[in-house]
Amino acid sequence: MRSIEKSSGLVLPGRRQFLRAAGVATLSAATVGILAGNPAMAGSKAKGKKSAEHDAGILNVALGLEWEGIGAYQLGAESGLLSKGVLDVAVLFQSHHKAHADALVGAIKQLGGKPVEPKSNADYAAALNAASLKSEADVLMLALKLEKGAANAYLGVIPSFTDAAFAQVSGRLAADEVMHWTALAQALGKSIPAEALSFGA
Repeated sequence: MRSIEKSSGLVLPGRRQFLRAAGVATLSAATVGILAGNPAMAGSKAKGKKSAEHDAGILNVALGLEWEGIGAYQLGAESGLLSKGVLDVAVLFQSHHKAHADALVGAIKQLGGKPVEPKSNADYAAALNAASLKSEADVLMLALKLEKGAANAYLGVIPSFTDAAFAQVSGRLAADEVMHWTALAQALGKSIPAEALSFGA
C-alpha cells in the first residue's frame, strides 16, 4: 500500500459557495498575482490591511476545501480498493490538489493571514460517506463526480470576475479538474461526451 503524505481538496457544495462568493467580492490584484505564480503582477503591497484580511479570509475558505479534496484522495488510497495503476493516478491527482493548496497557503501568508489547518481523515471520511465505498469503481465514481462538479464551479464563476488575471487562474484550476475527470472517466470505461460544451453548463 502506498503511503501518501497527509496534506489537501474537493468537496463540492462548499467549493461552489466559495466560488460564488469570490465572484461577488473579487480578490485584490495582489492576491491574483500571488495565486497566478507571478508576484511581480501582484505589486509590492496589497490594497490595504482591510483588503488583505478580506482576501486572506476568502482564500482560507478555499484552502479548507483543498485540504478536504486531498483528504478524499487519501481515503481512496488507504481504502485498499485501488489497483496499483489507479493508485498511481490517485497519488498524481492528489499532488495537483496539494499544489493548489500550497499556492493558497503562500498567498494567505503573504497577505499576513494564518492558513487553516487540515482536518482529520476521520472527519473527511464522515463528510464523504467513505463507509459506502465498497469497490474500486465506487471510489472512482465518487472522484469523477467531485472533479466534474469542481470543474463546473470554476468555469461558472469566470464571467463574474472583473480582473482577467483572476479569471485565468480560475480557468487553469478548471483545466486541472477536467483533466482529472477525463482520466477517471476513461478508467471507468465511460464514453467521451457525445455533445460539445459538456462542462460549465
